Amino acid sequence: MSRQKKLLTFLLILLLFLTFPSPSPLAYSPRANSPLATLPLTDMGTDTYLGFEGGLYPDSNTLPPAHASAGVRATFAIQPRAVDGSPDPNGTILLLSIGMSNANQEFCGSTDPALPCHPWTFMGQAATHPNINPTLTLLNGAAGGQVAYTWNDPTDPNYDRIRDDLLAPLGLSENQVQIVWAKVANPNPSVSLPAANADAYLLLNLMGSIARALKTRYPHLQQVFFTSRLYAGYATTPLNPEPYAYESGFAVKWLIEAQIHQMDTGEIDPLAGDLAYPTTAPWLAWGPYLWADGTNPRSDGLTWASEDFEADGTHPSQLGETKVGAMLLDFFLNSPQTMCWFRAGEVCGGHTVFLPLIASP
Repeated sequence: MSRQKKLLTFLLILLLFLTFPSPSPLAYSPRANSPLATLPLTDMGTDTYLGFEGGLYPDSNTLPPAHASAGVRATFAIQPRAVDGSPDPNGTILLLSIGMSNANQEFCGSTDPALPCHPWTFMGQAATHPNINPTLTLLNGAAGGQVAYTWNDPTDPNYDRIRDDLLAPLGLSENQVQIVWAKVANPNPSVSLPAANADAYLLLNLMGSIARALKTRYPHLQQVFFTSRLYAGYATTPLNPEPYAYESGFAVKWLIEAQIHQMDTGEIDPLAGDLAYPTTAPWLAWGPYLWADGTNPRSDGLTWASEDFEADGTHPSQLGETKVGAMLLDFFLNSPQTMCWFRAGEVCGGHTVFLPLIASP
């Protein structure tokens, strides 16, 4: 995207903020729960949040059949690839993470490909799991401070950083990136739902641009799994407290529903933008949904205690990173749209491979 187009996008977003008057934002109160954000999206059933329906997908927590089938078909193109992107039994399948500090901490904990990941993170746990596809390479592209608007353009420096500092030292290329896990957020949000200029809508707009930027940058990218933020009721700073952490789940929900609706009807969501799969965007779906209302157990038992976070109540501690790492590992091992390329010995559209793992950080 040119500087002029990026400026135009910024001005359009600014116009959105100026067009709709903002109600007074919810007062920031350290370590305070939002009284509205009490039901995880997965447990809402027929309840609503400020009039917004829950569920990860339209009317349920389950992928609609047509979108689920499209996700399985997306795996047919996922196979080991050489540096030039051509299919190669001696190549690799690359799963990349993008996002901010929380994503970095949960996925690996290290941004240096020469250093090992923390053993309790997702990559650390996957490194010792006996059933991971040996042709799969995991790479942590997330880094501290890399918020949503640093990923929404294919010319953003983050993509060059991944190419030059992470991929190249391992002898890998952008042509081998075929799956992405994305967890992004905006810093210091101040307008909550249901305002028309709420941060959740801005995040939706940015994530739509991120999906297209990823597809532009990684030509063989097939799938992107988005995850919203952890509980932030213990936050001691305004970096991203409640209810914004909770409401980021609606942004992810609406993004994926926008693609589902576009593929069903051809109608493009005005905020998410064009998400046509497989031409303009990769296939989009939820990764693990991580929000729970503090120590109130959600239906699957997930809770978040203060000791799961660092002193700021926003970034996960080792305990929190361990929880997320385990949820990511379980998701990729057991999702029908990921099993064939994540598990050893599985088949993606006829491709079965048993080759040595390419070294990854």
